[in-house]
Amino acid sequence: MISFLGKQLKNPLVLASGILGNSCDILTRVHDAGCGLVTMKSIGPAPRDGHKNPTVIDLGYGMINAVGLPSPGYAHMDAEWQALEDRDFPLNASIYGGSVEEFSRVARFVSARHPDFIEINISCPNSDCHGMLFGVDEKAAHAVTAAVKKVIEVPLIAKLTPAAPDIGRIARACEDAGADAICAVNTAGPGMVIDIETKMPVLAFKKGGLSGPMIKPIAIRCVYDIFRAVSIPIIGVGGITTGEDAVEMFMAGATLVGMGSAVRYRGIQVFDLVNRELNNWLAAHETTREAVIGAAHHPAGRTTHDPVSIAKDLSSQYRKNTP
Repeated sequence: MISFLGKQLKNPLVLASGILGNSCDILTRVHDAGCGLVTMKSIGPAPRDGHKNPTVIDLGYGMINAVGLPSPGYAHMDAEWQALEDRDFPLNASIYGGSVEEFSRVARFVSARHPDFIEINISCPNSDCHGMLFGVDEKAAHAVTAAVKKVIEVPLIAKLTPAAPDIGRIARACEDAGADAICAVNTAGPGMVIDIETKMPVLAFKKGGLSGPMIKPIAIRCVYDIFRAVSIPIIGVGGITTGEDAVEMFMAGATLVGMGSAVRYRGIQVFDLVNRELNNWLAAHETTREAVIGAAHHPAGRTTHDPVSIAKDLSSQYRKNTP
């Protein structure tokens, strides 16, 4: 068991928001499949349909999506909250809003339904009204975090965007405002894919967030920078599909590791698979997860091997692990 912000998790793996988080039944399945902490799909201030199809495209080396934050709205989820009352797993409730007041209103309501954590999504790159404005500006990030912290009774997690010019400063602003942990990162972008035959963007919304293996180096760098800037725990998310990927994220400074697109590539059993791969790696190297957290920041953890050989090995490993 792992202690995280006062709660006990069976392992350090987290289901990222937006993936298989639509109902209690699905969240239960994910937990039973080996996930330590499940995250609900983001809850908004009002009913929202999201974008028209196509919303998700598999590019082979990753995915691009513009789902558009669909939500029934926080006031229209009674049946789901009732079902979740009897859950036997830790729950992270993701929320979003278009203003500080909306974030605060949704957070107060959701907190009264007793999730184990509340995660503020200030990082979505594919919504006109509820985008990543709050996640790229220190004052805005601080304002939202402080407002939500005042009205909730559970630990607060701030989810950040890799689009921030200095993500460490954004994370520190959130910490100063009362955040208990940081989640990094949301999808990268926005990006765009154009069909050269129709001369049209492939996504209905035209632009979308990038996820999957291609953004792992970005996510690793973001977690590395955040670890140097804050003293609170970090949930590292972005491109994690194997146990070795998880080790890399821990070495950058993550306390927990989140996965989303990995479910598309390896199925719902990915949590059990990655947990086994992680434990096998730790056992083979005679170490623990706690010992490797932040290891990339310590000179003693640096290798003396030839850097050219290391680069070749990493390139070979990436090609092998990319679905």
